[in-house]
Amino acid sequence: MGDDEGGSREGDIMKWVATFVLSMMSGLALAAGGPSYPLESIETDYNDTASLQRGMATYKHYCMGCHSLEYQRYERTARDLGIDPDVMVEAIVPSDKKIGDLGTIAMPSEGAAAWFGAPPPDLTLVARKRSPDWVYTYMKTFYVDPSRPLGVNNKVFAKVGMPHVLEPLQGIQRTVCKEAPIRVDGQVQTDPISGQPMTENQCGILEVVEGTGQLTEAEYDQLIYDLVNFLEYVGEPSKAQSHDIGIYVLLFLLVFFVFAYLLKREYWKDVH
Repeated sequence: MGDDEGGSREGDIMKWVATFVLSMMSGLALAAGGPSYPLESIETDYNDTASLQRGMATYKHYCMGCHSLEYQRYERTARDLGIDPDVMVEAIVPSDKKIGDLGTIAMPSEGAAAWFGAPPPDLTLVARKRSPDWVYTYMKTFYVDPSRPLGVNNKVFAKVGMPHVLEPLQGIQRTVCKEAPIRVDGQVQTDPISGQPMTENQCGILEVVEGTGQLTEAEYDQLIYDLVNFLEYVGEPSKAQSHDIGIYVLLFLLVFFVFAYLLKREYWKDVH
């Protein structure tokens, strides 16, 4: 009887260990795999105050109705971005809030879940969780899909439940079949003889219908860059300050090393 119980316990433990290992391997595989659609790479800049201010304005006008910044205070944003508190209150802070409040929104999560299928996520940490490249590419790859409830889909986030709120600015984007460069691991392949890019007929290429957007492609790219730059800042507001402090720390360690080396020589000169 005792042997049977011991064997049963050992079997349960082995099953638990096997389940744990498989779940960890699955998580690592998903993390390593990443999105199948190639991401566009950008370099965010915390020191570009004008870009951060434009990004905040875009968030205010197009995102704030559904997405909160519940871990960031308006006062901190105004101070970091060089905005006068009175201007911040007048232009950004909702009328029912104070400048020292967190960036919560009035939309109830229960209602949002009923309307959209799931509550719109808070955006404070989205750039840190997904990466700036992911958010930037995501905001540029909405396209018309009549099979979806909201009429749009996304190349980065398939079966997306979010409407393309920036469509009036970008324009109506569709997937088409056209001649396009051949890419391998994101790199355009060139003909070894002529040196020209190699092309082939490809389907699923994104193309904005001419005349349907208020902005040019370059202007829309800049708009999205500014928004992502702002979201990256919100995810870690002290990053620029930490970077500056790190430089002083390294300089201190360098000076300290020189004095420590000279002190070591003084102490050990008689030994050697």
